[in-house]
Amino acid sequence: MISPPPLTGIKVLEFGGLAPGPFAGLLLADNGASVLRLDRSIPNKTHSASVASLPVTGDLLTRHKSSIAVDLKSPSGVNFVKSLLPAADIVIDPFRPGVLEKLGLSPDAMLEINPRIIVGRMTGFRRDGIYKDMAGHDINYIAVSGALAMFGRKGEKPLPPANILGDFAGGGATLFQGLLLALIERGKCGKGQVVEANMVDGSAYLATFPRMLLKTPLWNRSRGENTLDSGCPYYDIYETKDGKYMAVGALEPQFFVELLKGLGLGDKGIEKTRDDRANWPKMEESFTSIFKSKTRSEWETVFNKTDACCTPVLDYKELESNSSREGDQRPAVTLRSSPSFALSSGPSTRDPSTGQGPGIEGGSYSGLGLYPGEGGEETLNQWLGWKRGKDFDVERGGLVKKSVSKL
Repeated sequence: MISPPPLTGIKVLEFGGLAPGPFAGLLLADNGASVLRLDRSIPNKTHSASVASLPVTGDLLTRHKSSIAVDLKSPSGVNFVKSLLPAADIVIDPFRPGVLEKLGLSPDAMLEINPRIIVGRMTGFRRDGIYKDMAGHDINYIAVSGALAMFGRKGEKPLPPANILGDFAGGGATLFQGLLLALIERGKCGKGQVVEANMVDGSAYLATFPRMLLKTPLWNRSRGENTLDSGCPYYDIYETKDGKYMAVGALEPQFFVELLKGLGLGDKGIEKTRDDRANWPKMEESFTSIFKSKTRSEWETVFNKTDACCTPVLDYKELESNSSREGDQRPAVTLRSSPSFALSSGPSTRDPSTGQGPGIEGGSYSGLGLYPGEGGEETLNQWLGWKRGKDFDVERGGLVKKSVSKL
């Protein structure tokens, strides 16, 4: 018997932001939570009859979310947010330190209104660190965490892995983990709390194992000269004849032997001296030349169904267009009894325990922008039974609580 996603019934208020905060909200929404984003109001546009004139926000991480527009610069807008807190389980704060405090929406103020609420706060730098008052982006956060210095080839400058490590892995996903821990704790004690996450500590924590390896022969040399950072010829990327690439990760001796067989080097005795670093430059040169002798497709045929740990480097363009590849993006983990929502579209006949039931418009390759105010009034009705004109009104494009007349 398949049950609804595990976070069904959890209500989340997500202050509009970009990247890490919305990603934490997306993870909650993909797992069944009702996520209501709080966007900036636009006078005479938001919550009006014409949504065609509204600008779509830059946030594409909007699956299963809805939005309301609120003027946080006005007391009535702040009071409206406060009126939602008793119904909420989680609030996501993506702002720099001090922003919500200036609005009168500090974590303490929220917990006073609703002692069960969980306030998730996402910052780049540590709140108590030397960079706490500075602006920054992913590249800055992973730079001061020590993680960025580990990426890159010998003799080259460090190479940031886009904004995956800081914003999403060390940021949004780490905040999501903290929110889940807080939900578990609330289930035991009945009280909410503040969850603090930052991308410096998040990315540094993710680098726990390689950081420890720096004290071992596996990674105690300069960048690009170690086994796992492109210094080793049997753990590297090689270009093929057609300008594509194959990834090699034949670390164990038995896998290395299979790699040599596929490359036509099985009778050279290379496996006997593979750990001698003095041989690595020549081995790298040989592997480079051999891989360029065939196309990627030809190498796939050679190594398919072997233990050589040699696979094609696939990009998302071909994954999206080729149904034979593993391009149907799925939830990060699968709960077989209570699966998450599907990330990509597909027939309803798919096994729902893989998280692959019917998908939504846009799927996992094309994020859909969310208009400020889109779907939010319906969410308020679902959460609280509120309706416009009866429980709230619109002032200058933002929602405000309707005054209760006194007889």
